[in-house]
Amino acid sequence: MNEETNGVRSKRPANATLDGFDRKILGALVEEAGLSYARIGERVGLSAPAVFERVKRLRSAGVIGSVSARLDGESVGKPLLAFVHVDTTGWGKSERLMRMREFPEVEEMHSVAGDTGMILKVRTQGPQALEHLLLQLYVIPGVTASRSYVVLSTYLDRPVQADVTLDWPKHPLPEE
Repeated sequence: MNEETNGVRSKRPANATLDGFDRKILGALVEEAGLSYARIGERVGLSAPAVFERVKRLRSAGVIGSVSARLDGESVGKPLLAFVHVDTTGWGKSERLMRMREFPEVEEMHSVAGDTGMILKVRTQGPQALEHLLLQLYVIPGVTASRSYVVLSTYLDRPVQADVTLDWPKHPLPEE
């Protein structure tokens, strides 16, 4: 099923295989995107020109989509983080619902399988701003219900990681 996802997920060529150096370079960039090629080279054991060529190849292959700054929600006046499950009649991805992305409070929108049709990750100034955002949802034809999950504490918040787990533990992680 090759449906348009409005540029959210770009399809990269099948020949864009990642080796250990590529994954280390990507890991360094995820950790700190502003590192120089020389600095990355020191971390991964390659020369700056070699890192430059690999980064250029990773960009052209679509592995690196963009470089951006990660902002602190509280510092920019939006301390309330919530995940909103949106129930709709039918599939739910309507032009009107997709317009929710125009609000800067909406950080992510995901069409999902399960007991809801779409999940929004939103960050607002507070409960009243969340309420106003939810009001915008309910005027959209086809939206039947929503459930909001307000985040109390965050223990892990990271971007996509380049590493993959190849050898999963046979037993759950041991207790300390």
